[in-house]
Amino acid sequence: MPSPLDSDRRQQRDAAIRSQDELIAEHLDQALRSGELRSAESFGRPLAEAAGWAETPAEFRLPFKILKNAGVPPPELELFQRRARLREQVAGCASDGERKALLQQLGELEQALALRLEGMRSSGSL
Repeated sequence: MPSPLDSDRRQQRDAAIRSQDELIAEHLDQALRSGELRSAESFGRPLAEAAGWAETPAEFRLPFKILKNAGVPPPELELFQRRARLREQVAGCASDGERKALLQQLGELEQALALRLEGMRSSGSL
């Protein structure tokens, strides 16, 4: 059973969060009224998708994004980005020899990535 002290702390925390939300809403409203938001290049359009996002398994997207935003991108994120770049190179490749070499690199990278992700899933690290 929660103590009255826990309840008071929760109420204080909730009030602080509400006041932060209100401040953020106020700043956004001011920026919208002043035209500052409209001058942004991406105003009214979806944000560009990060490289490798679509290739990242759904269950890893949010944890990877949190780590990346914290300045600690996991090594797997770079592997997903490399895979996306290789796929683009394969799609735009003109010669069969170059395509074969790129597909070889892509296959090796996908194997390494699959092993790494399976290890993460089985260990419960994400």
